[in-house]
Amino acid sequence: MVLALEPPQNIALLVIDDEPHVAELMPDVFSDMPLDILVATDAKTGIRMLVQHHPRVVILDLHLRDTSGMKVLEQIAEFDPRIEVILLSGDYSSSLAIEAIEKGAADFLGKPIPLTELRARVERSLEAAEKNRRTSELDAELAASFRFHGMVGRSPRMLELFNKVSRVAPHFRTALISGAPGTGKKTMAGALHKLSPAHDGPFLIVNCTTLRESSAERELLGSENWSLPGLLKDASGLLERADRGTLVLDNIYEMPLSLQSKLLRVLQTGELQRLGSTTPRRIDVRIIATTEKDLCAATADGRFREDLYYRLSPLHLKLPSLGERPEDLPLLQRHFIEEYADQYGKPISGLTRRAQDLLMHHRWPGNVRELEEVIAAAVRRSEGEVLDVGHFPVALKADPGAAATMMSLHEAQRQYVHEVLQAVHGNAGRAAEILKISLTDLYEIIAQGDTSEASC
Repeated sequence: MVLALEPPQNIALLVIDDEPHVAELMPDVFSDMPLDILVATDAKTGIRMLVQHHPRVVILDLHLRDTSGMKVLEQIAEFDPRIEVILLSGDYSSSLAIEAIEKGAADFLGKPIPLTELRARVERSLEAAEKNRRTSELDAELAASFRFHGMVGRSPRMLELFNKVSRVAPHFRTALISGAPGTGKKTMAGALHKLSPAHDGPFLIVNCTTLRESSAERELLGSENWSLPGLLKDASGLLERADRGTLVLDNIYEMPLSLQSKLLRVLQTGELQRLGSTTPRRIDVRIIATTEKDLCAATADGRFREDLYYRLSPLHLKLPSLGERPEDLPLLQRHFIEEYADQYGKPISGLTRRAQDLLMHHRWPGNVRELEEVIAAAVRRSEGEVLDVGHFPVALKADPGAAATMMSLHEAQRQYVHEVLQAVHGNAGRAAEILKISLTDLYEIIAQGDTSEASC
């Protein structure tokens, strides 16, 4: 059964083959299908028709008079990796079949091929294209459904955090957010502020690593003009500027011990005293501290005040690493693609299957921030409608955990698939039957070779 992807318009199927009888035969072969059959007898014409009509499926001869079908395949993949390409050749070899599939071909068939089988392969390619389109739409809907004030997630841990933040935000006065670099601590702080009664007030962030001991107290508490020579007027500190709002103390672990006691007093009394002043000032400010390090352990070592830790930690939000929430990766990919495609004015709608696999197998030591930076750079590089493996850094393809002298389970699996393909003369359908897997899984195993074998 053929699925009509964009009714009532027909779908374009492009045939690039320089054998005259093929041009005459193809319209009859697919006459009962909702397809517009386009035939080109040379590569140059084929590429021109490809750009003009944007076909969903291309049947491509490996041996053309003016160029190699492999080169045309590469051009098609560069133009739009979503196009399903069925490569035909009278000189079949397993190595050619593997090369073609790794370069993006959906199938590699030997000539002569029974017309019923060719029809079946075209139907399968159309169904795969429709499935990919629907998956892309579903990913977009899911990403929209699981957004939470700048954060995205559907994993149990993230949904639990989102629910907790929604419940406590109207009531909190202090909060501690911990997590590895790049997990979204400042974004979570922003969500707390937006959902709090202080959402209309200021939202300030200060990185405590920038607070120098000599001036930290003045920066946090402010000073009176007569206390410091050269100042012409009173200078308010960060706490006063955040009055009736929220102050985020990023990397609070780095705050000087002398300043920790001053902060504790403000939290206990709700008052601050500027340097050089004898008059306390009332302030109403919410404090959110973030840390990449274990503050509880730091209190035992005397590097962080225990009383300040307990003052901050009644509401402690612990953000998981991206490796601890792999089910969120597709949603985050979609979220950042949409964000940066809009920012850079690019018509990008998603990722190819190969690119999804590449990103899924990376370890993401930099967490969500690293993923965002990689997606943003890929969107800037892309000139098409989807992101493919070529848009991502070569470093993503490295596998630092693999032993150099041993074969990984993935490599052993791929090698066996190649042996089965060779035994059945490249008949992908027969190979999938023997392996008891779907054709989609077969092509994914072969395509993953690019990811597992490449290195920096």
